[in-house]
Amino acid sequence: MTRYKITLEYDGTDLIGWQQNHQGPSVQSLLMDAIEKFCGVRPDIVAAGRTDAGVHALAMVAHFDLPTAPTVQTVMRAMNFYLATSPVAVLGCEIVPDDFHARFSCTGRNYKYVVLNRGAHPVLEKNRVWWVPRKLNITAMRRAAKQLLGHHDFTSFRATQCQAKSPIKTLDTCQIKRSGDYVVFEFSARSFLHHQVRNMVGTLVEIGLGKPYDIDEIFVACNRSAAGPTAPACGLYFVSAEYATDVDDKHI
Repeated sequence: MTRYKITLEYDGTDLIGWQQNHQGPSVQSLLMDAIEKFCGVRPDIVAAGRTDAGVHALAMVAHFDLPTAPTVQTVMRAMNFYLATSPVAVLGCEIVPDDFHARFSCTGRNYKYVVLNRGAHPVLEKNRVWWVPRKLNITAMRRAAKQLLGHHDFTSFRATQCQAKSPIKTLDTCQIKRSGDYVVFEFSARSFLHHQVRNMVGTLVEIGLGKPYDIDEIFVACNRSAAGPTAPACGLYFVSAEYATDVDDKHI
């Protein structure tokens, strides 16, 4: 068996998310279809993160095994040929050791969330941003964002259907940047709970609109109803995944 690591971008608008099921096209099923068409096998494909329906990716990492060893150029060209009419593209491909695992070897995951904060609704970026027409208070949101940083019980920011064993997570980065009409939220952590990013964004936006949410009180409540609403999937992007070798390579 030969293990391949691929880097993907995709528009999640018309997809049911990463995970394959019978409800519609998924990122995983489209990739499996493409591989099967060019080499006759349908391998399991594991991703660094399982994005929900409507969520996009700039550089999702995944891996799969093939019984033969076609070159990485062949794999990449063939997959993109069969993915040409889909909202998924393979940006990179490499052969990796058998113990590499896109999910369990990952040491960090980076997301961004994009809000369009203006009176006019989005046209060119429909389904790629969350439109919030009322002016947001960036200072208030940044103040609250600092309280999210660090090691906490994120139960109040966790989807009720989340299957993670523990709600305890460490949030390494929580930054808010404004550029013209765009407000971009950036989050980094080793791992996230289901809907954690979208629930944090939903809460921060409510604070930016003047709602009296207190982050410390939300943490103490350990109850999903204590935090703000879940932000729409359309504004969320999986930005990148980090691995130990990535860090090592920077120092060579």
